[in-house]
Amino acid sequence: MMSLAALLFLGTASPDGALYAAQAPVPIEVEIKQGKLVGARTIRVRQGDEVTLRVASDKTIALHLHGYDIERAAAPDMPAVFSFTARATGRFSMEEHIPDAGKKSHSHAPAVLYLEVLPK
Repeated sequence: MMSLAALLFLGTASPDGALYAAQAPVPIEVEIKQGKLVGARTIRVRQGDEVTLRVASDKTIALHLHGYDIERAAAPDMPAVFSFTARATGRFSMEEHIPDAGKKSHSHAPAVLYLEVLPK
C-alpha cells in the first residue's frame, strides 16, 4: 500500500495547511539560513507514511530528530536527508547538536522545526 505524502503547514501561526498528495513519497524540502528555518515550522504526516525530509543549510550543522533518534549533518552543498517510516505518533523536535568543547557530550539549540505524526 502506498502512503500519503506529508501534510505541510505553510504558516507557523496558522492552523490552516495544505495537503500534498502523491502516489509515492515526495521529499519535503526544508531550508535553514543563518540558523533559522525558512518557511513552515511544523510538518505534519500520518502514521505509517514514508517520510523523506531534505534539510538544506547555509552552514555545516548536525541535526537530530528527537523521537526517531536520527542524526544527520547538513552542509551548504550537501543537504541532510532524513528517511523513515512514521511509526511513532506525537510531536517531535528537530534540533541542532552543538558539540561541547573538550567533552564527549553536546548541547541542543532551540528547535529548528517540529514534526507532528498524526494517528491513522
